[in-house]
Amino acid sequence: MALTTVDVRSSLSVLGSILRWLAVPLAIPVLVAVIYGESPVPYLATIAITLGVGTALARLQRDRIDDREAFLIVSLTWLSIAVVGAIPLYIEGTGVFASPINALFEGMSGITTTGATVIRDFDAHSQALLMWRQVLQWLGGLGVLLLATAVLSRLSVAGAQLMETETRTENVTKLTPGIGDTARILGLLYLGLTAAAAAILFAMGASGLAPEMTLFDAIAHAFTAIATAGFSPRAESVGAFSPAVQWAVTLFMIVGATNFVLLYALIRGDTDRLRDSEEFHFYLGILGVGTLLIGGLLVLDQGFTGGVGATVRHAVFQTAAIVTTTGYASTDFNTWSAGAKNVLFVMMFIGGMAGSTTCSVKTLRWLIVTKSFWRDLNVAAYRGSVRPVRLGSDIVDEETVRDVYAYTLVALVFFILGTVLLVADGERAGAPITEFEALSAAASMFFNIGPAFGQAGPFGTYEGFARSSKVLMILLMWVGRIEIVPVLVLLTPTFWTR
Repeated sequence: MALTTVDVRSSLSVLGSILRWLAVPLAIPVLVAVIYGESPVPYLATIAITLGVGTALARLQRDRIDDREAFLIVSLTWLSIAVVGAIPLYIEGTGVFASPINALFEGMSGITTTGATVIRDFDAHSQALLMWRQVLQWLGGLGVLLLATAVLSRLSVAGAQLMETETRTENVTKLTPGIGDTARILGLLYLGLTAAAAAILFAMGASGLAPEMTLFDAIAHAFTAIATAGFSPRAESVGAFSPAVQWAVTLFMIVGATNFVLLYALIRGDTDRLRDSEEFHFYLGILGVGTLLIGGLLVLDQGFTGGVGATVRHAVFQTAAIVTTTGYASTDFNTWSAGAKNVLFVMMFIGGMAGSTTCSVKTLRWLIVTKSFWRDLNVAAYRGSVRPVRLGSDIVDEETVRDVYAYTLVALVFFILGTVLLVADGERAGAPITEFEALSAAASMFFNIGPAFGQAGPFGTYEGFARSSKVLMILLMWVGRIEIVPVLVLLTPTFWTR
């Protein structure tokens, strides 16, 4: 006889505790609304809802949290916070957010740090709403993960698995003996980097280096730069500010996409871990090669009118923005040559380092795939050789290599299916899109990049897509952000029954 093996009550109880804590970040848009003389009602109402639902769920009996419960919690957490994030947008109901689909799209884009938006007119929305989008992405970068691990701090296995679902590295749990202490360390580091970014941006504005940079803008962009998220309260994204700001934001994006364990070691004075990290070298190498390719293609692009300084700046910035999956824009790269746009498209599949706030496949997986393929070529040339895959002095076990290949393959399958479905649904709904628009939109959604090409370009919007297409995009963002397995495992019969 089949027996239910998942303790749903305990999973919902933990979810309830997480939802109650959302009242804290919701206080930020309330404060902004008061400062700017706007109505705080949408955010106060959302606080009441999340406290009420969270408290009711938290009262459920909590017996056990094992591996299966952890998977369920991870999946439900991201989905639930996206819904909570959408509630104040829909209650305010300004412009495109009169549609619940648009509100949910924006909420999911926020918590998954995708950075795709349906907003057409930024001036039509309140400062509180614009700040809530930024806060939501900050939570999605690392805050929600840390919140989950804090709730599960007494669970050594489940808590560690939640962390490793995001970081894909066992080293993250070796900072301290307990996952709760690790969460606090990474949380403080994340907060400190955000505060430093905000202070630097505000100082640039106050000093005259960036006259357009207000305190609001400084805080807003610090939230999403360190989170490698990409939302901006400006229609022109970071392109609305001076070149000095763009260079500073480039650094913030690169830091946010660097393994936080290595950053913690660096702060403690241990420079060896960063210097000896093969993944870090690989990550910087990709950024360098991408910059050279984009820069060279812009030089050859007769339609690009910028000088040497602008060429270098835009090449560096956009390479960093796409590789780190932040998705900011310093200029409208929709107008670039086909070659430059295709290089940016390929970079959507890379991502930053494991153990960071970034999305996409991530450089660690690509490094293992590269090393494994090189190993296979050498073994094919000399059958008697034994060549293990190594990262530094450590041997990568074959099970890990297989897992990396499997994830990469499944991710590409999701991307292909997403592309086909977007093209087909656009035709069905009478809102056709080109193949390249579909390819870039599917990649942007599943790998949580943000901007695509065509109507969803850096200064564009996803609002013009069919409603059913936007529902598909919501699912792609959700599944892609939590790296496929926590969602797909819920669909297997063995997950629910013995």
